[in-house]
Amino acid sequence: MSRSDSSLIPFLAHAVHSIRTSPPRIIASPPTQQRRAAVALVLRVVPPPDYPLNEASSQPTSLQDFFELDWVNAPGARPELLYLRRQKDSHSANGVANGKPILGTHNRSKDSHVAFPGGRMEDGDEDGLYTAMRQTWEEIGLDLAERSFTCIGQLDDREITTSLGKRLLMVLSPFVFLQLVPHTQPTDPPPETTLHWTPLSTLMATKPAWSTVTVDISSRLAPKGSFLRNLVQLLVGTMQFDAIVLNETKDARMGSRSGPNGMAKKREGSNFVKFEVPNEKYDPSNARVWRRGLKDDEEQLRLWGLTLGMTMDLMSHLKMPFQPSGLASPDGFIGGEMAVMAASMTSVFPRFSYPDVNFWIWVFGKRYRQIIRGWEESLSAGSNDRRINWTGSALQAFYAAVRKALVVVIVLRALGILAVLGFSGWWLFYRP
Repeated sequence: MSRSDSSLIPFLAHAVHSIRTSPPRIIASPPTQQRRAAVALVLRVVPPPDYPLNEASSQPTSLQDFFELDWVNAPGARPELLYLRRQKDSHSANGVANGKPILGTHNRSKDSHVAFPGGRMEDGDEDGLYTAMRQTWEEIGLDLAERSFTCIGQLDDREITTSLGKRLLMVLSPFVFLQLVPHTQPTDPPPETTLHWTPLSTLMATKPAWSTVTVDISSRLAPKGSFLRNLVQLLVGTMQFDAIVLNETKDARMGSRSGPNGMAKKREGSNFVKFEVPNEKYDPSNARVWRRGLKDDEEQLRLWGLTLGMTMDLMSHLKMPFQPSGLASPDGFIGGEMAVMAASMTSVFPRFSYPDVNFWIWVFGKRYRQIIRGWEESLSAGSNDRRINWTGSALQAFYAAVRKALVVVIVLRALGILAVLGFSGWWLFYRP
């Protein structure tokens, strides 16, 4: 169950105030890796389709004035968050397509992994904010420097590492923008990029549509097409990441499974995503709507990995108050307040397809579990100690456990194979 879209406006106002008054956790680039990147999280409020708008109305002079506007508080007004889908080139290497880094993607014909507009910082960029604005303009033609947008703040920096978290690739800075007018300016994304405005009610649903994204870990550890790659895949299996399906399909709605916090993830609800046609003034009646029951040839929009983590950082500011995972009532309300987003930090960490690999990760993951408990206790107490990089610490601890687990599993597999071969040789040649 989730509230109506217009009832989320007070939560959005609270989030804007929280982001503006909460200093982000800045991660300094180490001397050995100076590469940085920035992305833009763009929010807007869409008035009801039949709401009479005055084209000549003046822009609000402050955020407080914005949230007092009639069209913002009109019944049916809908707050939305912008994602984009980049079509991955089948011939691209190192996870890069269209000049943009694609981190943690998995190429399936009917799976589309969403991201935020942005990219790497260049030498001439003044700071991360400039990078986010420049990259958004270059990539999709949305000018965040216009008076119709305002930057409300920055979320915590995030470290982007290699697949097993052993080497830092870059530091990523997310910046949050709010559109102050009811109409979005025309955009001009390339043909392989599509824009998807997602209602916050979809992300705040207590029972979103969950699925998984499977990543072949052998592709990160061995050359493509080699025997070693096939051997690694056979020995350790694949990684499976939790993902929120932003546009439900028939397959996604069937059944339920356990979520990252142990609660049932029922694949039902009213999730939908608006696909906005580029180079047109936004009009709710002209938007293509992705609804439940997609056709077989349409793609699922999946929110997972790094983008899911940044989305969770944003949604955490909508807490009124935050409730730890597992405490939400079936209706999603606690003491008259809404439980924000069913996902937790653990949602961005993968499981493996082989149970014994997950077992050994648990054996070596004591430090990781301690960090998660500390993060949950900090949030439940309302303190959220910003001196601690919870996400980075959890990332390092989790993948340290993964590396140890993989070594143990591969050694045990090798010993088992040798034992079977030895016994088979004895049975064939030396058995009395």
